[in-house]
Amino acid sequence: MNSHLKDDVIERSPTSVAPFLFEPLSLGEITLNNRIVMAPMTRNRANPNGSPSSLMVQHYAERASAGLIIAEGTWPSVTGQAYCRQPGIETDAHIEAWRKVTDAVHQKGGKIVLQIMHAGRVGSGHIKPPGVETVAPSAIQAKGEVYTDAAGMQPFDMPRALSTQEVKSVVEEHRQAAINAKKAGFDGVELHCTSGYLPMQFLCSGTNLRTDEYGGTAENRARFAFECLQAMSDVFGHRVGLRINPGNQFNDTQDQDPVASHIALLKACRNLNLAYVHVMRAPTTYIDAFTLVKAHFSGAVILNDGFNAESANQAIKNELGDAVSFARHFIANPDLVERIERNQSLAKFDRATLYTAGGEGYIDYPPATLKTAN
Repeated sequence: MNSHLKDDVIERSPTSVAPFLFEPLSLGEITLNNRIVMAPMTRNRANPNGSPSSLMVQHYAERASAGLIIAEGTWPSVTGQAYCRQPGIETDAHIEAWRKVTDAVHQKGGKIVLQIMHAGRVGSGHIKPPGVETVAPSAIQAKGEVYTDAAGMQPFDMPRALSTQEVKSVVEEHRQAAINAKKAGFDGVELHCTSGYLPMQFLCSGTNLRTDEYGGTAENRARFAFECLQAMSDVFGHRVGLRINPGNQFNDTQDQDPVASHIALLKACRNLNLAYVHVMRAPTTYIDAFTLVKAHFSGAVILNDGFNAESANQAIKNELGDAVSFARHFIANPDLVERIERNQSLAKFDRATLYTAGGEGYIDYPPATLKTAN
């Protein structure tokens, strides 16, 4: 038996080490029962056509005690698909399958939003259907490789640069994705603007060499993400979030001045009435991403990366943010909220099964067994 299948039996503690995490919170029009957020995590369990599988229904339902679930990065159109077995929100089949996920979460009293993620130049023709292009702000190939079920590891495609009119069409794809997410029963949507995907490709100077209204200055490079958020807000109102990670270089993303670029984006978003900004800790010591967001965004902030219950509680107590999202802890602990509340130890996840097909390492992590003292 794999180690992660063993029950974790812990004595119940009378008080939580993280009381601030259990205060209610409103993110725009989304009301949370607690401030423990499940971060979006690519897990590659969708069906080949991008429809969420029955495994995903169970996976998300088991974690519905989170104050908010942010479902994994989901492509708005198949052009934006990055990975094998990654879900989409483009077709009626996608909507119908996602509806089973949202219904299951809502039946357990949870809230769930969908992260919309257009991968841009990150992807491979070995993953997408025949004839589907890979596009980007500029025709610059990302260094690196991506796993494909069909041909193993493959280099990222050489992308074709989008025309100005095509950029506007991709913005409309984000509007339609929000419409579809609303039909699927989501409580809101989040724009993925980090990890080297399309909005970040536009934002960063090293991946955007355009000379039209979407390139050049930081304000112009922030325009694509802003217009996507605006289109999504037209659909969902005050239920739209933005995820950023200043200084992130994942998927070969380079920016001459990431602080200035993200300030330009945050300033552009001031009048959008976003529900929240979801900010990851900067991967470099010269950027304090949390302080950066607090200085240039007046709404709610979700903090992410490297937190445990105690440090998350302290961050909220110190008003660094309003909620904290957890990724790896939610993988092996479907009852993470209850474990934090009871001061129970956390199970460790199996790295070998993070992205594999099937239920192993996805729906076979049990909740802790509560042993009540006599």
